[in-house]
Amino acid sequence: MKAVFYSTYGDPGVLEYGDQPEPKVGPDTVLIEVKAASVNPVDWKVMAGYLDGAITAHFPVIPGWDVSGVVVQPGPAVPEFSAGDEVMGYVRMDTVGQGTFAERVAAPVRTLSRKPANLSWAEAATVPLTGLTALQTLDALDVSSGDTVLIHNGAGGVGTFAIQIARGRGARVIATASERNHDFLRELGAEPVSYGEGVADRVREIAPDGVSAVVDFVGGDDWQASLDNLTRQGRVASIADAGVKEHGGRYVFVRPVAADLATLADLIEAGTVKPVLAETYPLERAAEAFAANMEGHTRGKIAITVG
Repeated sequence: MKAVFYSTYGDPGVLEYGDQPEPKVGPDTVLIEVKAASVNPVDWKVMAGYLDGAITAHFPVIPGWDVSGVVVQPGPAVPEFSAGDEVMGYVRMDTVGQGTFAERVAAPVRTLSRKPANLSWAEAATVPLTGLTALQTLDALDVSSGDTVLIHNGAGGVGTFAIQIARGRGARVIATASERNHDFLRELGAEPVSYGEGVADRVREIAPDGVSAVVDFVGGDDWQASLDNLTRQGRVASIADAGVKEHGGRYVFVRPVAADLATLADLIEAGTVKPVLAETYPLERAAEAFAANMEGHTRGKIAITVG
Protein backbone atom coordinates (compact mmCIF):
# COMPACT_ATOMS: atom_id res chain seq x y z
CA MET A 1 0.00 0.00 0.00
CA LYS A 2 1.04 3.62 -0.48
CA ALA A 3 1.89 5.61 2.63
CA VAL A 4 3.85 8.57 3.95
CA PHE A 5 6.58 7.56 6.40
CA TYR A 6 9.88 8.55 7.99
CA SER A 7 12.85 6.39 8.94
CA THR A 8 14.53 8.84 11.30
CA TYR A 9 13.49 11.76 13.47
CA GLY A 10 13.64 15.18 11.86
CA ASP A 11 11.75 17.96 10.10
CA PRO A 12 9.25 17.52 7.22
CA GLY A 13 12.20 16.83 4.92
CA VAL A 14 12.48 13.30 6.35
CA LEU A 15 9.03 12.34 5.09
CA GLU A 16 8.90 9.89 2.19
CA TYR A 17 6.05 8.67 0.01
CA GLY A 18 6.09 5.07 -1.14
CA ASP A 19 5.13 1.48 -0.45
CA GLN A 20 4.71 0.05 3.05
CA PRO A 21 3.49 -3.37 4.25
CA GLU A 22 -0.22 -3.95 4.66
CA PRO A 23 -1.41 -3.65 8.28
CA LYS A 24 -2.44 -6.80 10.14
CA VAL A 25 -5.95 -7.10 11.52
CA GLY A 26 -5.80 -8.11 15.18
CA PRO A 27 -8.71 -9.39 17.30
CA ASP A 28 -9.68 -5.92 18.59
CA THR A 29 -8.80 -3.87 15.51
CA VAL A 30 -10.66 -2.69 12.43
CA LEU A 31 -9.06 -2.51 8.99
CA ILE A 32 -10.03 0.81 7.44
CA GLU A 33 -9.72 2.03 3.87
CA VAL A 34 -8.52 5.54 4.60
CA LYS A 35 -10.36 8.36 2.86
CA ALA A 36 -8.75 11.23 4.75
CA ALA A 37 -6.50 12.05 7.71
CA SER A 38 -5.56 15.35 9.30
CA VAL A 39 -2.47 17.09 10.62
CA ASN A 40 -2.03 17.91 14.29
CA PRO A 41 0.95 19.59 15.99
CA VAL A 42 1.62 16.35 17.86
CA ASP A 43 2.35 14.65 14.52
CA TRP A 44 5.37 16.78 13.74
CA LYS A 45 6.43 16.90 17.39
CA VAL A 46 6.57 13.10 17.42
CA MET A 47 8.43 13.19 14.10
CA ALA A 48 10.97 15.62 15.59
CA GLY A 49 11.62 13.20 18.46
CA TYR A 50 10.18 15.46 21.16
CA LEU A 51 8.07 12.61 22.59
CA ASP A 52 10.74 9.92 22.36
CA GLY A 53 10.93 9.71 26.15
CA ALA A 54 7.24 8.83 26.37
CA ILE A 55 6.32 7.00 23.15
CA THR A 56 8.34 4.23 21.49
CA ALA A 57 8.78 4.62 17.74
CA HIS A 58 8.99 1.59 15.45
CA PHE A 59 10.71 2.81 12.30
CA PRO A 60 9.75 3.40 9.59
CA VAL A 61 6.94 5.40 11.19
CA ILE A 62 3.73 6.17 9.34
CA PRO A 63 2.47 9.34 11.09
CA GLY A 64 -1.10 10.38 11.79
CA TRP A 65 -3.68 9.73 14.50
CA ASP A 66 -6.84 11.16 12.87
CA VAL A 67 -8.75 9.20 10.26
CA SER A 68 -12.00 8.92 8.35
CA GLY A 69 -12.73 5.99 6.10
CA VAL A 70 -14.62 2.80 5.33
CA VAL A 71 -14.41 -0.43 7.29
CA VAL A 72 -12.86 -3.18 5.16
CA GLN A 73 -12.62 -5.90 7.79
CA PRO A 74 -13.46 -5.92 11.50
CA GLY A 75 -11.34 -8.12 13.75
CA PRO A 76 -12.89 -11.31 15.16
CA ALA A 77 -13.59 -9.64 18.54
CA VAL A 78 -15.28 -6.58 17.02
CA PRO A 79 -19.08 -6.80 16.75
CA GLU A 80 -19.47 -3.01 16.74
CA PHE A 81 -18.64 -2.52 13.05
CA SER A 82 -19.21 -4.30 9.75
CA ALA A 83 -17.59 -4.05 6.35
CA GLY A 84 -18.81 -0.94 4.56
CA ASP A 85 -19.42 1.14 7.70
CA GLU A 86 -18.22 4.74 7.51
CA VAL A 87 -16.13 5.65 10.55
CA MET A 88 -13.86 8.29 12.04
CA GLY A 89 -11.25 7.78 14.71
CA TYR A 90 -8.50 9.08 16.94
CA VAL A 91 -6.14 6.19 16.28
CA ARG A 92 -3.61 6.76 19.02
CA MET A 93 -1.80 3.67 20.15
CA ASP A 94 0.81 3.03 22.85
CA THR A 95 3.58 3.22 20.24
CA VAL A 96 3.97 4.99 16.88
CA GLY A 97 4.59 3.15 13.66
CA GLN A 98 1.31 2.28 11.95
CA GLY A 99 -0.43 5.64 11.56
CA THR A 100 -3.20 7.00 9.37
CA PHE A 101 -1.21 8.66 6.57
CA ALA A 102 -1.68 5.56 4.45
CA GLU A 103 -4.17 3.86 2.17
CA ARG A 104 -5.18 1.50 4.98
CA VAL A 105 -4.82 1.40 8.75
CA ALA A 106 -5.68 -1.18 11.40
CA ALA A 107 -7.34 0.84 14.17
CA PRO A 108 -8.22 -0.36 17.69
CA VAL A 109 -12.00 -0.46 18.01
CA ARG A 110 -11.79 1.71 21.17
CA THR A 111 -10.58 4.60 18.97
CA LEU A 112 -13.50 4.63 16.52
CA SER A 113 -17.01 5.93 16.09
CA ARG A 114 -19.38 6.33 13.18
CA LYS A 115 -18.71 9.18 10.76
CA PRO A 116 -21.28 12.00 10.88
CA ALA A 117 -23.46 11.68 7.81
CA ASN A 118 -23.40 15.41 7.07
CA LEU A 119 -19.60 15.73 6.78
CA SER A 120 -17.23 15.16 3.90
CA TRP A 121 -14.38 12.71 4.41
CA ALA A 122 -11.92 15.58 4.84
CA GLU A 123 -14.14 17.36 7.37
CA ALA A 124 -14.67 14.17 9.36
CA ALA A 125 -10.92 13.54 9.54
CA THR A 126 -10.42 16.88 11.28
CA VAL A 127 -12.78 16.02 14.13
CA PRO A 128 -11.28 13.29 16.35
CA LEU A 129 -8.18 14.62 18.12
CA THR A 130 -9.15 18.28 18.31
CA GLY A 131 -12.83 17.63 18.92
CA LEU A 132 -12.09 15.15 21.69
CA THR A 133 -9.57 17.53 23.25
CA ALA A 134 -12.13 20.32 23.35
CA LEU A 135 -14.91 18.10 24.66
CA GLN A 136 -12.82 16.43 27.35
CA THR A 137 -11.39 19.75 28.53
CA LEU A 138 -14.82 21.33 28.86
CA ASP A 139 -16.07 18.19 30.61
CA ALA A 140 -13.13 18.37 33.05
CA LEU A 141 -14.34 21.85 34.06
CA ASP A 142 -18.03 20.89 33.93
CA VAL A 143 -18.80 23.83 31.64
CA SER A 144 -22.53 24.37 31.34
CA SER A 145 -25.25 26.98 30.96
CA GLY A 146 -24.57 30.11 32.98
CA ASP A 147 -20.79 29.84 32.74
CA THR A 148 -18.62 32.54 31.22
CA VAL A 149 -15.67 30.77 29.62
CA LEU A 150 -12.39 32.34 28.49
CA ILE A 151 -10.74 30.25 25.77
CA HIS A 152 -7.14 30.94 24.82
CA ASN A 153 -6.34 30.32 21.13
CA GLY A 154 -9.91 30.32 19.96
CA ALA A 155 -9.08 30.24 16.25
CA GLY A 156 -6.95 27.09 16.44
CA GLY A 157 -8.15 23.57 15.75
CA VAL A 158 -9.13 22.80 19.35
CA GLY A 159 -10.42 26.28 20.09
CA THR A 160 -12.90 26.29 17.23
CA PHE A 161 -14.48 23.10 18.56
CA ALA A 162 -14.45 24.31 22.17
CA ILE A 163 -16.21 27.57 21.31
CA GLN A 164 -19.03 25.76 19.53
CA ILE A 165 -19.43 23.05 22.18
CA ALA A 166 -19.48 25.58 25.02
CA ARG A 167 -21.98 27.79 23.18
CA GLY A 168 -24.11 24.71 22.55
CA ARG A 169 -24.20 24.15 26.31
CA GLY A 170 -25.44 27.67 26.86
CA ALA A 171 -22.20 29.23 28.08
CA ARG A 172 -20.98 32.71 27.24
CA VAL A 173 -17.62 32.43 25.46
CA ILE A 174 -14.77 34.93 25.29
CA ALA A 175 -11.84 33.83 23.14
CA THR A 176 -8.37 35.15 22.38
CA ALA A 177 -6.93 35.41 18.89
CA SER A 178 -5.07 37.80 16.63
CA GLU A 179 -7.17 40.71 15.45
CA ARG A 180 -7.42 39.28 11.92
CA ASN A 181 -9.40 36.35 13.39
CA HIS A 182 -11.86 38.38 15.46
CA ASP A 183 -14.68 38.34 12.89
CA PHE A 184 -14.14 34.60 12.50
CA LEU A 185 -14.54 34.10 16.26
CA ARG A 186 -17.74 36.14 16.22
CA GLU A 187 -19.10 33.82 13.52
CA LEU A 188 -18.42 30.88 15.85
CA GLY A 189 -20.31 32.59 18.67
CA ALA A 190 -17.43 33.96 20.75
CA GLU A 191 -16.58 37.47 21.90
CA PRO A 192 -13.00 38.08 20.69
CA VAL A 193 -10.12 39.71 22.54
CA SER A 194 -6.55 40.11 21.36
CA TYR A 195 -3.95 37.90 23.00
CA GLY A 196 -0.67 39.12 24.51
CA GLU A 197 0.30 41.71 27.09
CA GLY A 198 -2.70 43.30 28.75
CA VAL A 199 -5.06 40.40 27.96
CA ALA A 200 -6.46 40.33 31.51
CA ASP A 201 -7.42 44.02 31.27
CA ARG A 202 -9.10 43.48 27.91
CA VAL A 203 -11.10 40.57 29.28
CA ARG A 204 -12.07 42.63 32.33
CA GLU A 205 -13.48 45.35 30.08
CA ILE A 206 -16.09 42.99 28.61
CA ALA A 207 -16.52 40.75 31.66
CA PRO A 208 -16.14 43.00 34.71
CA ASP A 209 -17.70 40.38 37.00
CA GLY A 210 -15.06 37.83 36.00
CA VAL A 211 -15.12 34.48 34.18
CA SER A 212 -16.05 31.15 35.69
CA ALA A 213 -13.62 29.08 33.60
CA VAL A 214 -10.29 29.64 31.85
CA VAL A 215 -9.35 27.15 29.15
CA ASP A 216 -5.80 27.21 27.78
CA PHE A 217 -5.11 25.66 24.38
CA VAL A 218 -1.76 27.33 23.66
CA GLY A 219 0.46 27.69 26.75
CA GLY A 220 2.55 30.79 27.38
CA ASP A 221 1.80 33.66 29.74
CA ASP A 222 -1.76 34.59 28.80
CA TRP A 223 -3.59 31.89 30.73
CA GLN A 224 -1.64 32.71 33.90
CA ALA A 225 -2.35 36.42 33.50
CA SER A 226 -6.04 35.69 33.09
CA LEU A 227 -6.23 33.84 36.41
CA ASP A 228 -6.91 37.33 37.77
CA ASN A 229 -10.16 37.24 35.80
CA LEU A 230 -11.46 34.13 37.56
CA THR A 231 -14.33 34.37 39.98
CA ARG A 232 -13.82 32.94 43.47
CA GLN A 233 -15.19 29.54 42.41
CA GLY A 234 -13.59 29.71 38.96
CA ARG A 235 -11.91 26.73 37.31
CA VAL A 236 -8.92 26.49 34.99
CA ALA A 237 -7.58 23.82 32.63
CA SER A 238 -4.72 23.60 30.16
CA ILE A 239 -3.68 21.13 27.48
CA ALA A 240 -0.32 22.86 27.02
CA ASP A 241 1.08 23.57 30.48
CA ALA A 242 1.13 20.97 33.27
CA GLY A 243 1.98 23.84 35.64
CA VAL A 244 -1.74 24.56 35.73
CA LYS A 245 -1.99 21.95 38.48
CA GLU A 246 0.00 24.25 40.76
CA HIS A 247 -2.91 26.68 40.51
CA GLY A 248 -5.50 24.07 41.41
CA GLY A 249 -6.36 23.47 37.78
CA ARG A 250 -6.64 20.47 35.49
CA TYR A 251 -4.03 19.35 32.98
CA VAL A 252 -5.82 17.53 30.17
CA PHE A 253 -4.20 15.02 27.82
CA VAL A 254 -6.76 13.81 25.31
CA ARG A 255 -7.74 10.12 25.29
CA PRO A 256 -9.36 8.08 22.50
CA VAL A 257 -12.83 7.40 23.92
CA ALA A 258 -15.39 5.95 21.51
CA ALA A 259 -18.35 7.27 23.52
CA ASP A 260 -16.96 10.82 23.39
CA LEU A 261 -16.47 10.51 19.63
CA ALA A 262 -20.10 9.42 19.33
CA THR A 263 -21.12 12.51 21.31
CA LEU A 264 -19.22 14.69 18.85
CA ALA A 265 -20.92 12.94 15.94
CA ASP A 266 -24.32 13.66 17.51
CA LEU A 267 -23.44 17.35 18.02
CA ILE A 268 -22.27 17.64 14.42
CA GLU A 269 -25.33 15.96 12.96
CA ALA A 270 -27.55 18.21 15.10
CA GLY A 271 -25.81 21.27 13.62
CA THR A 272 -24.46 22.41 17.00
CA VAL A 273 -20.84 21.93 15.92
CA LYS A 274 -19.18 22.17 12.52
CA PRO A 275 -15.48 21.48 11.94
CA VAL A 276 -13.45 24.25 10.36
CA LEU A 277 -11.49 22.88 7.41
CA ALA A 278 -8.63 25.22 6.53
CA GLU A 279 -7.22 23.41 3.48
CA THR A 280 -6.49 19.95 2.08
CA TYR A 281 -3.41 18.27 0.65
CA PRO A 282 -3.11 14.95 -1.17
CA LEU A 283 -1.23 12.21 0.67
CA GLU A 284 1.90 12.57 -1.43
CA ARG A 285 2.18 16.23 -0.38
CA ALA A 286 2.03 15.53 3.35
CA ALA A 287 5.38 17.26 3.92
CA GLU A 288 3.84 20.53 2.70
CA ALA A 289 0.88 20.02 5.02
CA PHE A 290 3.25 19.51 7.97
CA ALA A 291 5.17 22.66 7.09
CA ALA A 292 1.95 24.67 6.88
CA ASN A 293 0.81 23.41 10.27
CA MET A 294 4.18 24.20 11.83
CA GLU A 295 3.77 27.87 10.90
CA GLY A 296 1.16 28.03 13.67
CA HIS A 297 -1.30 30.34 11.95
CA THR A 298 -3.82 27.83 10.64
CA ARG A 299 -7.47 28.73 11.18
CA GLY A 300 -9.08 25.37 11.91
CA LYS A 301 -7.54 22.15 10.60
CA ILE A 302 -5.53 20.84 7.63
CA ALA A 303 -6.72 17.58 6.09
CA ILE A 304 -4.86 14.95 4.07
CA THR A 305 -6.88 13.25 1.34
CA VAL A 306 -6.13 9.67 0.34
CA GLY A 307 -6.99 8.10 -2.98
